[in-house]
Amino acid sequence: MSNLELIGATLGLISVWLTVRQNIWCWPTGLVMVALYSVIFFRARLYADAGLQAVYFALQIYGWYEWMRGGKDRGRLEVTQITLRLGVWLAVVAALATSLMGYGLATRTDAALPYWDSLATVLSLIAQWMLARKLIENWLVWITVDLLSIGIYMAKALYPTMALYAAFLVLAVLGWVEWRKSLRNLQPA
Repeated sequence: MSNLELIGATLGLISVWLTVRQNIWCWPTGLVMVALYSVIFFRARLYADAGLQAVYFALQIYGWYEWMRGGKDRGRLEVTQITLRLGVWLAVVAALATSLMGYGLATRTDAALPYWDSLATVLSLIAQWMLARKLIENWLVWITVDLLSIGIYMAKALYPTMALYAAFLVLAVLGWVEWRKSLRNLQPA
């Protein structure tokens, strides 16, 4: 446990709580958090997670823009649902990317948990992209990621981060519930 990890975990909680509330400040808070976690994961030899943080940084900027200007008439983006076609496409991407990344990490690095780390990484990228587009199903993917991550971080003795992902799990369930209300309010009666 380090001060850096505690600060990152605290910022992570704040960022996800702001996301549940659909507050635009979730994005800049997330930018700082992912910068800190890139260092934390690299030190723990979770290279896929460390690399994920760099991509998250770009996705934080993308999401910030989309939430402000990605909606109708370049206005505020509203919560929507995923299409079947996009869902199938994302599942195929997840399976292929996890296999390739896991194999690469298993055969070319000293990665601690190459396939589990890769699965959590790929699903995280998909969930973050879905979040940036305000697709409600992002919360279901995050629930899966949180469950995987709790096991990974327990195995690596990253206990504050494990606790963070347990809190993220609770927040993801809350996000699912809150965004469903938001979606129902947008649909015509």
